[in-house]
Amino acid sequence: MTEPIPVSRPVDHGIAKLMPDVDRKRAWLLTVDGAPQSYVDLDEPTHLEFEYARRLGHVLDTLAEPGRALDVLHLGGGALTLPRYLAVTRPGSRQDVVEADRGLLGLVTEHLPLPDGADIALHCADARQWLEAAPADSADVLVADVFGGSRVPAHLTSLAYVREAARVLRDGGVYLANLPDAAPFAFLRSQLATLAAVFEELLLIAEPGVLRGRRFGNAVLAAAHHPLDTATLTRLTAADAFPARVQHGPALRDFISGARPVRDEDAVPSPEPPDGAFGIG
Repeated sequence: MTEPIPVSRPVDHGIAKLMPDVDRKRAWLLTVDGAPQSYVDLDEPTHLEFEYARRLGHVLDTLAEPGRALDVLHLGGGALTLPRYLAVTRPGSRQDVVEADRGLLGLVTEHLPLPDGADIALHCADARQWLEAAPADSADVLVADVFGGSRVPAHLTSLAYVREAARVLRDGGVYLANLPDAAPFAFLRSQLATLAAVFEELLLIAEPGVLRGRRFGNAVLAAAHHPLDTATLTRLTAADAFPARVQHGPALRDFISGARPVRDEDAVPSPEPPDGAFGIG
């Protein structure tokens, strides 16, 4: 059998490359301009390689009884890692994926086919514009994992954007986001304050070294109008191959203290990662 070979192609926002994993037969790493974006194992879509993806997966696993189908809106496509995961763990789920880079979508769908029978609709559009046109009360979950290069775009960080996300979510819906930052966490704290202005319940999941200010890294945020299953999430993330900490309640309020919700006119992208923060060997 022919060994898989890397695929490299200019896309709308850089040079995308698909690189085979030598340790897993049909697994691929997607990078854009050298920055890792997604990892997919076509034979085992439930395998989540990246730490932040595993944490998002843990939250998705706790949102309803195991196997129950959900209506999910993904802002940001990448290699469609989480849509593939949900298609297997929650068969019958209806999923919409919004990705601004048409060339990237073409590369991914050409070389990394979606699971048979998966109800995954792909939309090439700006995430906020698509969200603003989406019907109210149409999603059980909204997953925001949008990066322009290695930064979250500014127009996806404001109070107006979060209000649109809340409008699209049903009663009982959950907003999830993957956000990068480092101490003193000005961006992350402002995003939590923005979510807190709209949602009643918040939690944050991050690697202890990131929370202690030792390195730049990703944090997963979850927001809802109802209590989240923090006990189960604490157990799952602590036992993960990449252990993480769940912060909520008074500790999270202390972390946010002094931060203000972000207005559109004040919005800024997430901070530029330091060299090597998400490098690949």
